[in-house]
Amino acid sequence: MVTHVRAEDCVDERGALLAFLAEQRGGVRRSVLGLTDEQAAGTPSASELSLAGLVKHVAEVEQYWVARARGEAPAVHRDETNWRECFELADGETVASQLAYWEKTAAGTEAFIRSAPSLDDTFALPDQPWFPPGERVSLRWLLLHLIRETARHAGHADIIRESLDGATAFELVAREQGGTWG
Repeated sequence: MVTHVRAEDCVDERGALLAFLAEQRGGVRRSVLGLTDEQAAGTPSASELSLAGLVKHVAEVEQYWVARARGEAPAVHRDETNWRECFELADGETVASQLAYWEKTAAGTEAFIRSAPSLDDTFALPDQPWFPPGERVSLRWLLLHLIRETARHAGHADIIRESLDGATAFELVAREQGGTWG
């Protein structure tokens, strides 16, 4: 945990879940702070993951799950033939464009969750081999899943950023706030 979610700011369960999701988004978002697109596309660790790819991936994943909960098709269809593309900037895409897309997606997530009658409302899981057939999950599950997914990739982003230039999550928080760490 690099930042703190203030309990006083979480008036209810929705607010708490959305605040923890926003905190994890911030970790991924800050990982590209001050980098060029070329630096953010670098893969300095043993993994093939890049910061630019992680930003694009978490934005797509969030949009996918909220669209699914709304009963809509995702903005981008991914399957085994194009899965890798969700981890790479395509022609014309930039880190800034992906951050802007993610910001719009995040606002849509918040509006959808805030307007839902109940976090107990459900939607069907996709028909994929890693999900139980015919299972439904709640909007609460959706938020917890997005927090888990984003937090996992925020951790990846920490390692990649530190491998790129030595900047740690604490330094990036301080830099974002206009200060220095240490």
